[in-house]
Amino acid sequence: MDRKNFIRNTGILGMGAYLIPSTLYTSMAAGKRYKMSTFDLGYSITPIGIGQVKLKDNFWLPIVKKVQEITLQHGIQKIKEEGRLDNFLIAGGQMKGTVKGKMPFDDSDVYKIIEGAAYSLINAPNKELAETLDDMISTISIGQEKDGYLTTWRTIDPSDPPASWVKVEEGKRWESLDRSHELYNVGHLYHAAAAHFRATGKRSLLDIAVKNADLIVKTFGEGPGQIGGVPGHQIIETGLIKLYQVTLKKHYLKQARYFLDKRGDAQNHTLYGEYAQDHLPVTQQKEVVGHAVRAVYMYAGMTDIAGLQREPSYYNAVFSLWKNMVNKKMYLTGGIGSRHENEGFGENYELPNLTAYNETCAAIGNVYWNQNLFKLTGGAQYFDIIERILYNGLLSGLSLDGTQFFYPNPLEADGAYKFNQGALTRKDWFDVSCCPTNLMRMLPGISELIYAKSKNSIYINLYVGSEAHFTFQEKDIKIVQQTSYPWENEVEIFLSPEQPLELELKIRAPGWARNMPTPGNLYHYTKQSKERPTIYLNAERVDKDVQDGYWTLNRKWRKGDTIKIELPMEVKKVGALHRVESNREKVALEYGPVVYALEEVDNPELGRIEITEETKYKVTYEKELLGGVNTITFDGHKAVPYYAWSNRGSGEMKTWLNQS
Repeated sequence: MDRKNFIRNTGILGMGAYLIPSTLYTSMAAGKRYKMSTFDLGYSITPIGIGQVKLKDNFWLPIVKKVQEITLQHGIQKIKEEGRLDNFLIAGGQMKGTVKGKMPFDDSDVYKIIEGAAYSLINAPNKELAETLDDMISTISIGQEKDGYLTTWRTIDPSDPPASWVKVEEGKRWESLDRSHELYNVGHLYHAAAAHFRATGKRSLLDIAVKNADLIVKTFGEGPGQIGGVPGHQIIETGLIKLYQVTLKKHYLKQARYFLDKRGDAQNHTLYGEYAQDHLPVTQQKEVVGHAVRAVYMYAGMTDIAGLQREPSYYNAVFSLWKNMVNKKMYLTGGIGSRHENEGFGENYELPNLTAYNETCAAIGNVYWNQNLFKLTGGAQYFDIIERILYNGLLSGLSLDGTQFFYPNPLEADGAYKFNQGALTRKDWFDVSCCPTNLMRMLPGISELIYAKSKNSIYINLYVGSEAHFTFQEKDIKIVQQTSYPWENEVEIFLSPEQPLELELKIRAPGWARNMPTPGNLYHYTKQSKERPTIYLNAERVDKDVQDGYWTLNRKWRKGDTIKIELPMEVKKVGALHRVESNREKVALEYGPVVYALEEVDNPELGRIEITEETKYKVTYEKELLGGVNTITFDGHKAVPYYAWSNRGSGEMKTWLNQS
C-alpha cells in the first residue's frame, strides 16, 4: 500500500509526518488549570481524557476506588520495604550500601506506581498522595547521574548486577542491552513523567525524563560517536512517543522509530532472537512470537509509528501480527502467552489450559495495543478484544480485596500445580513485581477507554455508568450512561449538547451480542442466537443495521436526546477451532461479555461435570457472593465469573467443560 492509499484507506488526515496539535488538553489538578498538547497527537481519533469522564457505575467504580485507596498504598509500602527507593539514594551517594532487590528492572516498579497514582490524582485529587509522589520524585532525582543516566543498579556497582543472567564484562553502560533493562526502566520513567505532568502540571519528573531521553538520543544512532543497539525488553519506544507528544520535540519520535527500525538488523547489533522479537526487521514480522509482554509493547509502538508517521509498512505489519494473534494464539479470556518457560507465545493453536501463562502484564499491553489500533482505524473489533480482556483476562489478575495478584492467569487449575510463581492462588507480591505495579498504573486510567472522538464523530466503545463532559467542534457536550452492565442487558445514554449539534454518533454493538465471541475464527458459539441487539432513539426503535460493529446515528442532536440499547444476554456455549487440541469436545460458558469458570468450592466433583445439548441454565445475581456477581447454575452445579475465581481459597477450577 503506498502512502497516498494508506492515508485514504485508514481515514488518517494527511497533514505531514509531524503535527502541530490542533487541540489542547485541559487538566484540573491541585486547583490549577494547565493547557498542554493532546496526549494522542497525530491520531485522527482521540480518547476522551480521564479528567473529562467521571465513573458512576457499580462495577468499575468500586474497582478503581479500591486500586486508588488500597492497591496503590500496598504497592508504595512494598517498594519501600524492598528498598526500591533506597536504591536511588544509594546511587546518589546519600545512603551507604549495596543494591537492594533482586532484579535489574526494579526501578521500573517505582515509575509504574507513580504513573497510576498520577492518573488517580486526575479524577480523585488527594493531597497526601500528591505529596507522596513529590517525595518519590525528589528521591529519584538523587539517583540520576549528571549526564542524565538513570539505572540505579549500574550506578551503584556496575560490576555486580542484581541478577546473575545480566552479562557484565567491562562494567560499562549499555554493554548487555539484551538483559540489562537500562532502556526498559527509563521507558516506564517516560510514561510516568507524561502522566505526572498531565495530572499536576509540574515538570519535576518530566525534567528528569527529558534529561535522560536527551542522553539516549545522543547515545544511540548512526552518527559520529553514537553506538548501535536496541532494547532487550521493549517499552522505551512508546515512552519516547509520550515525551514527543508532551514536548513536541521531534527527536524523541525519531529515536523511537530508530529503535524499531533497527530491530532484527544484524548490522546494528548481535540479534537477540525470537524471544525478544529481534529475529527479523519489524516490518517483516507476520507471526506473534517470543515473550508476550515485550511483543505487545513493541506492536503498540509500531502502531504509533503507523499513525504518527503515516508509514504503510508498519501499518501492514501490525495488522498481519494482530490477525495471527486473534486467529491462532489468543485465549478466550483475551489472554496471550501459552508457555511458562519463556512467558510467551507457543506455536499456532497451542493453547493449553492448565499450563497457560497469560501474564497479567501481557493482558495490559494487549489493551494498549488494541487501543492504538482503534485510534488508527476506528475499528470496533479492537474494542471487542479490549472488552474481553478487561472483564476476564486482566481483572482476574487482582484479588477482590485489592492486595493479592496473579502473575499467570490459567484457564484450569488442579489444586496441585503451583502455577503462580510457586503458589496455588494469588500472592501479595513477587520478586518480579511487574504485574502488580502494571495493574496499579493501568486501572486508574480505565475511564479513558469509554469514549473517543474524531473530527466529525463521537464514539461510545464501552458500556460503563459514567458522565463525560468535553468539547466537540468547539461546543460543550455532556454524555451520561446509566447501566448495570455487565450483569444486565440495558443501557441508557443521554446526550446534552449546549446547543443543537450536527454529529455522527457511533455506538459499539459488542461482537458477543452479534454471535461473534472474538474477531476471527478461533472461537464460535455452538448455537447462533436469533436475538439481535436493538437500539431506540427517544423511545422509538431505530431500524438501522449494525455496520462494521457500530450503530451510526447521523442527526442534529439536542439536549435531552435519549438512546436506549438492549443486548441479547443469554448463556452461550463457546467452542474452539478443532485445531486447538486442548479444547476439543469441550465448551466454555459465557453470559454477556463475561467468561465463566467452575470452582471446586462450589462443585465438589468438578472433574465429572459434563454439558449436554439438553442442559438448562439459570442466571441469578448474588449480591453477597464475590462482591456481587451473576452466577450460572445447571444440574446442581454453579459457575462464577472467571475473573473472580480463587478468591475463596485454592482448589480446582475449569473454564472448558466436557461436552457429551
